Formats: sequence, structure tokens, C-alpha cells
Amino acid sequence: MSIRHYSPRRNRRRGISLRMNIMMLSVLSIAILLQIIYPLVDGETLRLITIAVVYWGAGAMLLHALLAFGGRYAFTYLAFTFCFALLIEHIGVVTSWPFGHYTYSPDLGLQIFSVPLVVPFAWIMMAHPVLVVSRRIAGHWIFLYGGIALAAWDLFLDPLMVTSGRWTWIVKGPHVPFQPEIPLSNTFGWLLTGMGLIGILHLILPRDRRKVGASFLAVDSYLAWILFSGVVGNLFFFHRPGIALFAGAIFSITLAPYFFTRWLGRP
Repeated sequence: MSIRHYSPRRNRRRGISLRMNIMMLSVLSIAILLQIIYPLVDGETLRLITIAVVYWGAGAMLLHALLAFGGRYAFTYLAFTFCFALLIEHIGVVTSWPFGHYTYSPDLGLQIFSVPLVVPFAWIMMAHPVLVVSRRIAGHWIFLYGGIALAAWDLFLDPLMVTSGRWTWIVKGPHVPFQPEIPLSNTFGWLLTGMGLIGILHLILPRDRRKVGASFLAVDSYLAWILFSGVVGNLFFFHRPGIALFAGAIFSITLAPYFFTRWLGRP
């Protein structure tokens, strides 16, 4: 009789180099620093920081996508998400579907098909971390969870942008709780389009990570920061406690299963 000893296979995945880590964390830090400055300035400085926040945030998440999943993932993600967002936003501006009747301010810079160039990059900034979270915990319901997560994030974004005049709504029916300037149709629009985007990204993007790849620390940090800054900003800087509590509760509940599994790990 022979006795076989079980030797678990070693995890061959190694972390990226110190230089790559510093570069990625530097880009992410700049994105967060700009958000910290945001409530402290106004006028032209505020306009420029509003745009810069999106580009630096998108850059950080694209860099993580490249270093964690490779070039095919990153470039496919960039191209598809940009085109998807531009098309949906153009339809939204022209037809008022699915978000409701809204218009963009020229303050956001260069426009393509009536959509500011910076807007698709806001989608790029958020869709990658949402896809990472959805793939970890949502099983066969990745598209649904992704739509909910994007709609929850938008509960922080839209009132901030409307207050600063970056876009304007015409509200004729029910509005989002604690956000009378935003129609409820916008949240349903984000849920619908978010499900479509995350569902398609899940189908077309590889799931395997690079053997030498970035950890999910950048994604975790960015999502935690968005939640923290959304709550603290609305409580103490923008004086909208209703948004802080309502949007904060929904975004917290949405992210809680992910951070729970990250804390405990998987069997």
C-alpha cells in the first residue's frame, strides 16, 4: 500500500515590479487628490479640476486593467466602453431616452455628437472596477449586479454635477429621493445601460489575470474612496445629508459583499 502526500500547487502569480506599482498608485493618488481639492475651489479652477478628476481616474483604472489583465483586456475595454458610452449618451441627449431630458454645458470641453469627450471617460473610470467586483461575487448575475453598482455610483455623481452646472435636467415626473433636480428615469436609465455594458464586457473580456500582475488594491482603494468621499462630501461640504445617507447606504450595501469576501478570502 502506498501513501500519497498531498502537496497543494503553489500560486505562481507574482506581483508587478515596484516601478509599475509606484506608477499606478501615483496616478490613482493624483485622481484622489484632485477630488479632495474639488470642494475647496470654484470658478475656472473648479471646471478644470472637474474634467481632470475624470481623466486621471480613468487613467488609473485603465492602468490597473493593463497591469492586472493584460493588453487585450485593457485596449478592448477602452475601445468598447468609449463607443458604448458615446452612443448611449448621444441617444440620451437627442431622444431623452433612457435617462430623461437633459443637456450638457459647454463648460465640459470638446463635444462629439453633442456629448462632451470627458463623459465616456467617466464610464471608463467606473466600469472596470464594477466589472471586477461583479465577477467576484455575482455568479450568473454579473450583468444585474453591475447595473445596480453603476446606478448606485451615479446617485453621488449626478447631483454634484447638476449643482455645479455641468448638465441640466427637465424634471416632469417623479424624482430621485433627496434629489429633486434629477428625474427618477435617470436611475432606471443607468440600471438598464449599466446591465448592458457590464454584461457585454463580461462576455468579451478575458477573465484570466496575468501571471505577473497587479493586485486588486487599486480597485479596492478607489471604490472605498468613492464611497467615503461621497458621504463626507455631501455631509460636510455640499450640505446635502439626505444624499449622503441615501446614496451612501445604497452604495455601501452594494459593495458590502465584495469587501466581505476580500476580507475573509475565498475557500
